[in-house]
Amino acid sequence: MTNRIAVALGLLIVGVFAIDMLWLGGGLPVWAGKQLTALIDQVSFWR
Repeated sequence: MTNRIAVALGLLIVGVFAIDMLWLGGGLPVWAGKQLTALIDQVSFWR
């Protein structure tokens, strides 16, 4: 991954969260946290 791609992906992620906070009420971080918790629970099964 080049620096240009990394910066573009970082700006895209920050932009999505900014749009969520400004227009959609800010529920994306909570949803992402719940999904991450579910993924960790699922992956811990394999340990």
